[in-house]
Amino acid sequence: MKYILSNSFNPYFNLALEEYIFKTVGMQEDFIILWQNENTIVIGRHQNTIEEINANFVQENNIKVVRRITGGGAVYHDLGNLNFSFITGYDKNNMIDYKKYTIPVINALKKLGVDAELSGRNDLTIDGKKFSGNAQSMHKGRILHHGTLLFDSNLDIIGKVLNVQLDKIQSKGIKSVRSRVTNIKDYLREGTDVNGFKELLLKNLFENNILEEYHLSENDLVSITKLKESKYDTWEWNYGKSPKFNFKSSKRFANGKLEVLLNVNSGLINECKIYGDFLALCSVDELEEKLKRIRYEKSAIEYILSSVNLTQYFGNITLDEILECFFV
Repeated sequence: MKYILSNSFNPYFNLALEEYIFKTVGMQEDFIILWQNENTIVIGRHQNTIEEINANFVQENNIKVVRRITGGGAVYHDLGNLNFSFITGYDKNNMIDYKKYTIPVINALKKLGVDAELSGRNDLTIDGKKFSGNAQSMHKGRILHHGTLLFDSNLDIIGKVLNVQLDKIQSKGIKSVRSRVTNIKDYLREGTDVNGFKELLLKNLFENNILEEYHLSENDLVSITKLKESKYDTWEWNYGKSPKFNFKSSKRFANGKLEVLLNVNSGLINECKIYGDFLALCSVDELEEKLKRIRYEKSAIEYILSSVNLTQYFGNITLDEILECFFV
């Protein structure tokens, strides 16, 4: 296992770094990256950015907005939040395996006296309060699993920067965003700051393993900067365009929210856009293309959906649930 400690607080650089290591470097090796971002909203791969953020507050407070390559929901990062990324091979028989990557984090926290547990789809909690959200992506035999660790974040700001949908709050049986999150620092001995926590976490995650630090080369930095500038710095990636639609339907299921936008003309689907916080392993772009130029009828759409591995695109949302979103 090799580790990388990013010295940058720039979210566009850090997400480019993560993707570059995931898709380019040491394809037979395992990595962990620890990184922090300055005030930033990180949007899930398939979310509609405009609907997820409080645009006025974001602009007034100079908060950055960036889209990641994994699914799930929007999260807020500040320097009191520590992010971790595992990059490893994966088990084809158990692609969506959150325990493999979250249990080491839970065990490391327990060594520090913090009683954490995996809860729901992808959250880590202490006393029933969330301190970590996790998501995954798959590429050529590798899995990227990353998560947040709220250590000493400004929890009051989360409800101001994100437009948390009422259906999500109701589905979790909670009163507010602030009431369902917590900081790890509150459960540690006094005097531990985020840098000290980073060192303790790295030590306790791999107590019985040999760790080797990976130092980014000049060529690595050139490639990461190119990816940052061509993708993560761009409006097209972070916000993107929605089709002109004449059909829109959204539903929240046990395994995530799904929203379908269609432009239907003369009984044919001309444009298709799928949004949501579902835990996809792959981008739905290819599936959206497959759904274009087919008849807007259940049998035709079901045929296309049945021809692909829905788990890779939508996590554990079922075929019947997906079909619900294509019709009123």
